[in-house]
Amino acid sequence: MAMLGPMVVVAETAATELVDCLSRAGAFPVVEARLAEAAAALREIQPVALVLAGPLPGAAERPLKALVRTIETRGGPFMPVLARIEGLGTVAIPNALIVPTSEPLERFVACLNSALRIRSQHAAVIRRSRSLEPARNWAVPFADLIDQATVICIGRGRHYPALTTAVGERVGVIGAMSVETAARYLHARELDGIVIGDGFSPRVVEALLAVISEDVRFRDLPVGLLGRTPVDDQRLANLVRVESDAKLLAERLIPFVRLQVFASWLKRLLKSLDADGTLDPQTGLLDHSAFWQDLERAVQQAEADGGALTIARFAFEELSDPRCSVDAARLFARLMRNADFACREQDGSIIAAFTETDLRNAHVVARRIASVLRHTMISPEPDRRAIRPTVTLATLKSSDNLSTLAARIGTYPKLAAG
Repeated sequence: MAMLGPMVVVAETAATELVDCLSRAGAFPVVEARLAEAAAALREIQPVALVLAGPLPGAAERPLKALVRTIETRGGPFMPVLARIEGLGTVAIPNALIVPTSEPLERFVACLNSALRIRSQHAAVIRRSRSLEPARNWAVPFADLIDQATVICIGRGRHYPALTTAVGERVGVIGAMSVETAARYLHARELDGIVIGDGFSPRVVEALLAVISEDVRFRDLPVGLLGRTPVDDQRLANLVRVESDAKLLAERLIPFVRLQVFASWLKRLLKSLDADGTLDPQTGLLDHSAFWQDLERAVQQAEADGGALTIARFAFEELSDPRCSVDAARLFARLMRNADFACREQDGSIIAAFTETDLRNAHVVARRIASVLRHTMISPEPDRRAIRPTVTLATLKSSDNLSTLAARIGTYPKLAAG
């Protein structure tokens, strides 16, 4: 994709090679600035991306703070910050995406393109939310989104415990000791990153990376790789490689994971905007008001034409972790039939309506969904129990109304007044 809009490259010495590469990739204009001038350049130019080329000078605390403050207070769509640094260095700018100089410039450009696609999504959300009647201000809690992240960690070597600990201190982790298990979760769950540890041969790692890069659904996923396996495939835009330091790998990967969660949130927001704001952007299911209004209409329609209607409540009584509850709701949204609709209650349970479905067929649908949830979701508790939803069903009878139908699954309608 063409990189539209200006970019600022922060460098104390001329970054000719990097600037030329950005220009060839379509960035225009590309403005170079020293760290002391970076905050002013940001305010004046309003770039679509900020690139840090090389190490920042010592004794630069004041201009660095000014730059960070300018980044955090600027309005408009998300602006990615990428850092091109050597070796094991770090960057004192929150959420900066580090692409070391050991990676080819082509991968740096691919990473930048990936981040700019997320910027475009954010711009679309802002633009479309303002066009609503009445206009809505969709606040996206970028700083808090990392709490919702789920990363799969694959490995079985001696560094694997340290790797899962380093990653698990920041995000939710699904452990997998085989590639087959990892592939199952990759296709079944909404994941925000993949971490590949030691314990596998280079051929196995290369095959796994090839599978990820060949599927467009996973190509932009952050992939952390611990080890020396060479990777030439430039389609993995957000690949983070560290030779042996599990903690450093986690530190460098987390900004990419945070951005992936942000991108997923924006996709759900766009779907909610397409549905006139009736979808919950956290789960992808209907919000409470829209669900109960739709269910009321479905009851009236079934009563009028004699059609079947069954509702179900999926309760997770032993589940106390809010993140896992939201994850279950997102998986539920992927499993539903197109004709059905559902919402997530405050206690974490899910209420679903199966339209044109009698009790017998609803049992089949509910059993299939419950089975997938049971075999896919895992409790975050130390014992790693499988999550077993309790399912209660009720089918519409001739004597029912909305309230009595809902009462038979242990809930009640929540309709807006008036």
